[in-house]
Amino acid sequence: MKITAITTFIVPPRWCFVRVDTDAGISGWGEPIVEGRAHTVAAAVDELADYLIGKDPRRIQDHWSVLYRAGFYRGGPVLMSALAGIDHALWDIHGKALGVPVHVLLGGPVRDKIRVYSWIGGDRPADTADAARAAVARGFSAVKMNGTEELQYVDSHAKVDRMLANVQAVREAVGPDIGLGVDFHGRVHKPMAKVLMRELAPYNLMFIEEPVLSEHLESIPELAAISPAPIALGERLYSRFDFKRVLQIGGVDIIQPDPAHAGGITETVKIAAMAEAYDVAVALHCPLGPIALAANLQIDAVSHNAFIQEQSLGIHYNAANDLLDYVVDRSVFAYEDGFVTIPNGPGLGIEVNQAYVDERAAVGHRWRNPVWRHEDGSVAEW
Repeated sequence: MKITAITTFIVPPRWCFVRVDTDAGISGWGEPIVEGRAHTVAAAVDELADYLIGKDPRRIQDHWSVLYRAGFYRGGPVLMSALAGIDHALWDIHGKALGVPVHVLLGGPVRDKIRVYSWIGGDRPADTADAARAAVARGFSAVKMNGTEELQYVDSHAKVDRMLANVQAVREAVGPDIGLGVDFHGRVHKPMAKVLMRELAPYNLMFIEEPVLSEHLESIPELAAISPAPIALGERLYSRFDFKRVLQIGGVDIIQPDPAHAGGITETVKIAAMAEAYDVAVALHCPLGPIALAANLQIDAVSHNAFIQEQSLGIHYNAANDLLDYVVDRSVFAYEDGFVTIPNGPGLGIEVNQAYVDERAAVGHRWRNPVWRHEDGSVAEW
């Protein structure tokens, strides 16, 4: 079997898909995307395709090593996301060729389903409690919210009070038994993180996500000593070599690699296994599309330390199109009682609706991150 073509599709709301075709008539799909840099990643996929055309798609480990190592410059969001999408597609082809799901090729599942959470907003927190109630009414047993708006290095206690009121409103809306994650989104610098984490202690949080940017990992042990809530991070890390430092420094309880950014299935399985050796849990990051989610679930199936999965159904980014629009069988992600079933179809376990992808790729998108500024005019972390 040989690879004959690699094609990218920029589709709403903010995604990039890739299709890898073979001379056996089997095509695989992947999702290579950096949110806000979709066209940049598509260009990187096109460059990586030069090596792959004519190669056997089943030599996945070797292709991964060549694409990672042979370019001399390696790592980072663009290159690792391009590599990730290709990797998804190669695993999809391999599974389809053998008629088995990817998780069988990875040694077989350790679970049949995994808990999922719903993202409920919080950027501008007016309706967050109502969104939390609605998510629980749809069957979710866990939700995640952004904790705060923009914060200066040292900011007012009025902003702290607003955050606490918002978190308290959500906790009161859903009760004590619903998992509640609070995402600082890298918006908070260490001086204010110390304040917020201390004040959030009474709310029995499932985790605090990205209390500071991953550039400041040395701060994590100090912050971990302040709060009883588990600390989660990792969506802006891109390889096992990035996560090695996280695990060595300590203080992180949950890692959140994104298999659409962190080198795909091949690399993320290794990251999860490395974390298990440190008794650290995995909650894969995935505010993305259906191909990314399908790839995540194949990893969840074989990773003992995976405990919950992010997913984007109904997320506010998905105004133009939502998670299920691009799949033929909209029941493939079977949500029930706060869990989603691991897909058992061949490859990634989903069938992409090619006609609809073509239709929406004709529309495309140029989604960009918002730019926030502090009251003094300086740029704020979003």
